[in-house]
Amino acid sequence: MDIAVTTRPCLIDVKACRQAYHKDANADLVVLDDVNLTLHEGEIVALLGRSGSGKSTLLRIVSGLLKPTAGSVTWRGTAVTGPTEGVAMVFQSFALFPWLTVQENVEIGLEARGVPRAEREKRAEAAIDMIGLGGFENAYPKELSGGMRQRVGLARALVVYPDLLLMDEPFSALDVLTAETLRTDLIDLWVDGKLPVKSVLMVTHNIEEAVLMCDRILVFSSNPGRVAYELKVPFPHPRNRLAPDFRQLVDDIYGIMTRRAPVEPKAATATPVSPLATPLQRVGTNIMSGLLETLAAEPYNGRADLPALAASLQYEVDDLLPLGETLQLLRFAVLEEGDILLTDLGRRFVNADVEERKRIFADALRQHVPLVNMIRQVLDERWNHRASAVRFRDELEDHMSPEYAADTLRTVISWGRYAELFSYDEEAEQFSLEDIE
Repeated sequence: MDIAVTTRPCLIDVKACRQAYHKDANADLVVLDDVNLTLHEGEIVALLGRSGSGKSTLLRIVSGLLKPTAGSVTWRGTAVTGPTEGVAMVFQSFALFPWLTVQENVEIGLEARGVPRAEREKRAEAAIDMIGLGGFENAYPKELSGGMRQRVGLARALVVYPDLLLMDEPFSALDVLTAETLRTDLIDLWVDGKLPVKSVLMVTHNIEEAVLMCDRILVFSSNPGRVAYELKVPFPHPRNRLAPDFRQLVDDIYGIMTRRAPVEPKAATATPVSPLATPLQRVGTNIMSGLLETLAAEPYNGRADLPALAASLQYEVDDLLPLGETLQLLRFAVLEEGDILLTDLGRRFVNADVEERKRIFADALRQHVPLVNMIRQVLDERWNHRASAVRFRDELEDHMSPEYAADTLRTVISWGRYAELFSYDEEAEQFSLEDIE
């Protein structure tokens, strides 16, 4: 970290943070493990990573809304034991009270703190003007666009003059143009010294957003969430997203996020990891086919730079990486240092007719998705060739959260149906071999 930054007062210091949730009769579900974070005055820091990597959980821990299972969190040198004074948060959802006007929504935090009415009105009006909503004080949320409502949420956070502003994917619910405008306005206020905060800590899965706005980026790995890399963004504001250095850093981060972790030697006494322990992504077969066809065609000819591909397809990293990783799991493509490469099997799939595609896909599932084999084996062995989904869901929940287990099962159902490996009755929640030749 820059020496000039480290000499500034430290706001938040997180050491060896761990967050786990106990599961009856099963191993704990670990969301965060050994996370360290230091935040000083005068910097904007991004927590960048995939959905499910624990970023939002860490934000709640920093705010004092959640106590970590292990580790320590200090605010200005004092242990955090509850909601932290001097910290405000902006959420992904606008979280406005629909029955209150813009002015009343912005004032509500000040009212809860016992600020006199005249002072509340003065500070709220100033905050509303600052974020560009002057003249809309008496409007109700339903009368505002999404971008305007998020500006109200921002004003409500800023009006209490927090030392630290926490933002949990504040632009992800907005359209591209609105999000870009709000990012730019926020950075302009920060650079001009008009933002009444000392530091900003934001959660995002948008790589360009992190590089555009932040001084440092902490890249999280998943399962459990850890800080895999820390990167300094050296560019002054305003930043040009088309500049070669900017594009190179974006490309480098894509490379980091697609890099496979090194395989560590297993100790002789280590508990074997179940093949069912890895959640599957909710990726549809049509989307997979479409990307494979896109990669095979001009101008990519089997190899694409992920940032350029994401921009061309208007995909966020949280859309493109799960898709690329699924194709890699099935051996249709390979992720390599920020690029995605079509394999020979992927080309075979693209060039095949519908029935041959299903056969190729079925073979890939049987070879690389253990849950598919488990379901098919149970169906083959039973006299009536039927099995309840509950037994497979329960087994998955031994290794992952109920949400991940449900998503994984839904994914396997979709893939297995396409490959004609089994049928599934939604109403009975039952697998079978009916209509399978």
